[in-house]
Amino acid sequence: MRLSDLQNKTVINLIDGKNIGNIIDLNIDQNGNTIGLIVEKHKFIISYFTSKKEFSIKWNQIEKIGEDVILVRVDY
Repeated sequence: MRLSDLQNKTVINLIDGKNIGNIIDLNIDQNGNTIGLIVEKHKFIISYFTSKKEFSIKWNQIEKIGEDVILVRVDY
């Protein structure tokens, strides 16, 4: 699977059913292993207390990568 394939999928949080955002990058360690996804927050999730518009989802938080969506379990 390519990064561009992942970027076309919607990221949904299984905890609250919300659309988290869009994948903009991968987090890769020095050995070339993928350790997470960098997600640009959906406009409804951006907190008023922080200016960060992106956050990381660890690889072990991914429950399922489907044809159209990526299901994650993130407790913000």
